[in-house]
Amino acid sequence: MKNKGSHFGLWVILIAAIVLESISCIQYFYSHAYLRKEAEQRAQSELRKAELEIEKHTVEMEAAAKTLAMLAEKHVNVPDSIYAATRSLVRALENTSSVAVAYVPGYFRKEGTYFEACSSRINGDSIYTRQIGSAEHDYTKMEWYVNGFQSDGCAWSEPYLDDSGSQTWVVSCSHPVKNSRGEVVAVVCVDLALDYLQRVSEYLRIYEDSYYSIRSSSGQEIVSGADTVPGRKYQIYDRDIEATGWKISIIIPEDVIFADLKRVGLIVLILMIFGLALLVFIVWLAGYNAKRLIQSLEKNQRMESELQIANTIQNAMLPKVFPPFTDRLDLNVCGMVNPAKEVGGDLYDFYVRHDKLFFCVGDVSGKGVPASLVMAMTRSLFRNITAHDEQPAIIMRKMNRALADQNAQNMFLTLFLGVLDCQTGQLDFCNAGHNAPVQLTSCGLLPVVANLPLGIDPDFEFQAQSTQIAYNEVLFLYTDGLTEAENDRHEQYGEERMLQMLGGMADNTPRYIIRKMQEDVEAFVDGAQQSDDLTMLAIRYQMPAIVMRNDIQQIPTLAEWVEGLGIPAELNMPVNLALEEIVSNVMLYAYPKERNGQVFVEFSRFESKGQSGPSRLIFVVSDSGIAFDPTQREEVDISLAAEDRDIGGLGIHMVRKLMDEIRYERADNKNILTLVKELKN
Repeated sequence: MKNKGSHFGLWVILIAAIVLESISCIQYFYSHAYLRKEAEQRAQSELRKAELEIEKHTVEMEAAAKTLAMLAEKHVNVPDSIYAATRSLVRALENTSSVAVAYVPGYFRKEGTYFEACSSRINGDSIYTRQIGSAEHDYTKMEWYVNGFQSDGCAWSEPYLDDSGSQTWVVSCSHPVKNSRGEVVAVVCVDLALDYLQRVSEYLRIYEDSYYSIRSSSGQEIVSGADTVPGRKYQIYDRDIEATGWKISIIIPEDVIFADLKRVGLIVLILMIFGLALLVFIVWLAGYNAKRLIQSLEKNQRMESELQIANTIQNAMLPKVFPPFTDRLDLNVCGMVNPAKEVGGDLYDFYVRHDKLFFCVGDVSGKGVPASLVMAMTRSLFRNITAHDEQPAIIMRKMNRALADQNAQNMFLTLFLGVLDCQTGQLDFCNAGHNAPVQLTSCGLLPVVANLPLGIDPDFEFQAQSTQIAYNEVLFLYTDGLTEAENDRHEQYGEERMLQMLGGMADNTPRYIIRKMQEDVEAFVDGAQQSDDLTMLAIRYQMPAIVMRNDIQQIPTLAEWVEGLGIPAELNMPVNLALEEIVSNVMLYAYPKERNGQVFVEFSRFESKGQSGPSRLIFVVSDSGIAFDPTQREEVDISLAAEDRDIGGLGIHMVRKLMDEIRYERADNKNILTLVKELKN
C-alpha cells in the first residue's frame, strides 16, 4: 500500500509538474509576445515623439525658406535688404545655425562674381552676418545650391560640414528665388545643426543600452548609433519622417527587452517544487496580466473617444450652414476643412458686421492636438478682435502678439485676413505668410505682401493692402494642404493644376466650386494617405438686389433702392415707374390669396466697349408665383375710346414705352422678367 501510495504521489507530482510546466510554457509564450508588442508600442510612441519634434523644426525651416524666398523675390535687385531678413530668421529659429541667400554668379556685378548673404549662429547666441561667396567658397557646386536651383519648392541636402558659415555639421533646406520672368536668380539656404538632432536621443532612451540612428533618404547616416555586439540579438524599429524623407530608427537588445521575463521564468522554475502553490501563483499571474491588457485596451478606447469628442467640438466652431446669409443676396460663401488626423490645425471663419464681411483662412504649423488648440485660440482671437477693430493690419498685430506670448512650443500660423465692404466693394486685407487667394474672373493670384507668419516675432509690423472687388467676383482661399496634396507617386497637386481647375468657374456658386475642387483633389491622390490638413473657402460678391414680400405697402422701398443704384438721375423716374408697375402686379396677382411670397429685383450694368453697341441697365424681376407672361399681351390701341378698348394691358404698354427691351422666361418654377434700358453714348 505504501509503495502504491508513493507511486500515486509520484504520479500526482508528475502530473502536477507536467500541468505546471505546460502552464509555465504557455505563460512564457504569451508574456514573451506581450513584452515584444509592448516594446514595439513604446518604440513607435517614442519614434513618433521624436518625429514630431524633428518635423516641428523642419516645417519651421521650410516655412522660413519659403518666406525668405518671397522676400528675396520682392527685393530681387536690392542685395542689402537680404541681410536683415537672414539675421531675423536665424534669431527667430532656435535650432537654425545659418540662413543664406546665394545668387547666380555675376547677378550683382558690383558685388563680384559670387554673392551669398549669410547670417550664422556661432558660439551659442552670437549671430554674424556677412557676404561669404568667393572663388574659394564656390557655393554653386554645393549640393544644397544645386538641389534648390533645380527644385520648384523646398529640397533637403545630405549632411555636410558648413566650414564657411556656422562651422558645424548641418543639413540644409533650400528653396529657389525667381524673378518676374520666372527665372531662378538665387537659392535660399536654411541650415539645421546636427547637434540638435543628436539631442533628440534623450527622447529615445526607453531601455538600457538602446540607441538610435537617423539616415537620409539616400541611406547616409545623419546621426549614427553605437556599434552592435556580435552574437547579441537586436530589435530594430523604424519610422519615416515625411517632411524630409529621413528614416529614424531605435535599436534595442532583445535580452534587455525580455530581461524581466527571464527573471520571472527563473523564479517560476524554482517555485515549481512547491507544487500547487506555484500553480495558484501562475493562474493568478495570468489573470493579473489579462487584467492589465484589458485596462490598456480600455484606456486606448477612452483616448479615441476623447479625440472624437475634440473633433466634434472643433467642427462646431466652424461655419457649416451654406449659403450662410439668407437675408443677403450680395454675398454667397462656402468653406470646408478636412483634417489629416482626428483634429487639425487649419481654420476658416467669416461673419458680417456693419455691412462688412470679415473673413480669414489659416494654417497652424504641425498637426494633431497641439495644432488644434492653436487653431481654436486663433479663431477666438479673430472673433474678439474684429468685434472692435476693422483695420486688417491692427487686427493682425493684436493676434500676433497674443499668439507669440509664451509660445514655448515655437508654433506659428500663416493667415490671410480680409474685410470686404459690401456697399462699396472695397477689400482691405493683410497676409501673414499665407498662400495668396485666387481671383476667379482673371484666374490669377491676388498680389499680396508676404509678411511673417503669426507667432514668430511679437513686434513685427504687418503691412495691409487694399483693392476694389467688382460685382460677381469670386475669391478662392486655401491652405497648402490643397497644392501639396500627394498621390502614391509623391507627385503634388500643385498651383498650376489648381488654377487650371478654377478657370472658367467664376460664374458658379461657392458650394459648386468647393465641391468640384474637392472631387478633383480626391481623384488626383487616388486613395493615398492624407498628409496635411486641407481647407478651402470661396466668397462670391454678387450684384445688388432687393427682396420684398408680396405686400403692396413695401412699394416705397423700391424707389429708395433705385435711387441708391447710382444710375443717371434722369432715368430714376422712368425706371422706377416701370419697376413699380411690374412689382405691384406680382404682389397683387402672382400668389394665391393669403399665401406669403417674395419678389426679387436684381440690377446689373453692361458697359459697352468699342463697337459692341450701347451701354445698358439690366433689371431682373423674379417670383415663385403662378406662371404668367405679361409680354404676350397684345399692344393696346390707345387711339380708341376707353369704352372701345379691352380692359387691362395699359400697365405692360407703359413698361414697353419706358424700357427698350422686355423678355420673359419660366425657369425653375419661377417667373423671370428682364427689363433693359439703353444708355445714350
